[in-house]
Amino acid sequence: MRISTRMIYDAGTSQLNTLQGALNRTQMQLSANRRNLTPADDPIASARALEVTQSQSINTQFVTNRSNAKNFLSQEDLALASTTSLIADVQELVVKAGNPALKDVDRQSLATELQGRLTDLMGIANTSDNAGGYLFGGYKSSSQPFSQTSTGATYVGDQGQRQLQVGSSRYLATSDSGAAVFENNLTGNGKFTTAADPGNFTRGGAGIISGGTVTDPTKLTGHKYSIDFQVTGTGTDAVTTYTVTDTTLGQTIPNPAVPVPYKAGDAISFDGQQVSISGKPADQDKFTLAPSGKESIFTTITNLISALNQPAGGDAGQARLTGALNAAHNNLDTAYDNVLSVRAEVGSRLKELDTLDSAGDDLDIQYSTTLMGLQDLDVVKAISQFSQQQTTLQAAQKSFSAMSGLSLFNYIS
Repeated sequence: MRISTRMIYDAGTSQLNTLQGALNRTQMQLSANRRNLTPADDPIASARALEVTQSQSINTQFVTNRSNAKNFLSQEDLALASTTSLIADVQELVVKAGNPALKDVDRQSLATELQGRLTDLMGIANTSDNAGGYLFGGYKSSSQPFSQTSTGATYVGDQGQRQLQVGSSRYLATSDSGAAVFENNLTGNGKFTTAADPGNFTRGGAGIISGGTVTDPTKLTGHKYSIDFQVTGTGTDAVTTYTVTDTTLGQTIPNPAVPVPYKAGDAISFDGQQVSISGKPADQDKFTLAPSGKESIFTTITNLISALNQPAGGDAGQARLTGALNAAHNNLDTAYDNVLSVRAEVGSRLKELDTLDSAGDDLDIQYSTTLMGLQDLDVVKAISQFSQQQTTLQAAQKSFSAMSGLSLFNYIS
């Protein structure tokens, strides 16, 4: 077989280029510390690495979302804590205002102090979320949610709860509406509310109705009722009776009406509910029962301020004041419990975020481990391979140099 000089050079050059390329590739792997430099090196591993990298990036975004959610919820928790503290202060003032030794001027001073508390509460309700919006505005976070009025406050936000995706399949509320926090307060005992007719004071009536209790929930009708008093005779001969009327149906209980002799503090029971009336009602005095509704805490405090600014002289004045204080105390209790309930929900969300953070950290470690298996280089193996390829290339270069020097012309003298 005849081998031409050109064939020797072509074959040698090709082999040296191949060896040089392999050595260069190993050197690039070592410098990049990656096994696959291009998708062509391992298409399956490269495709899988791309999927894992995308999943890891999404997981990183969830970390950012959870951090933002924690910031919003922590601000809300701080605002709710301030609200509960403020309500507790107002409740103390209510108790203080019930002291019979206080004069009208003293109660007016308390009303002034309550006005300051109302202003403070308005500031809390309009707390900024440090992101250009308001904490309690719902979806309408760009507008101030509450504005003060003569009867309390007006809420211009909505019922929405802003949410963030904090996990692959988990959306978490990062806010609560102002209506849910400050206006979701049931009046009375939560089932029905009692009140004295405003005309009782004008008539000189000194009766005080209790908040009432539910004796049989199955018998509650949701109707409105009135307890009407009649006083016949005068002085020691006066006889006080009352009748109960279902004003929704327009009929007395029982029907026909049977006036019941009044005794202060005795229980008055009908349709699964029970109240008591103390003091000395006047003729034609009236007390009402109605299903509990929802009242803004701003309205409760505003009504309390109005009651403290009114004179409370005489039995009738004291009765009116006591009724207003009792109503305010009940509504403040409900408002306090409602804010605590919202705060508990906020706390549970913060705890869930901590759990999701822990799971996200574990997931990130899993992704990193998978990527290491798909992409990272076995450095010891690569260095060994590099040394081997370097030795092979050097041997090939020396042998090619020696072989290319063989020629018959070297032996012709």
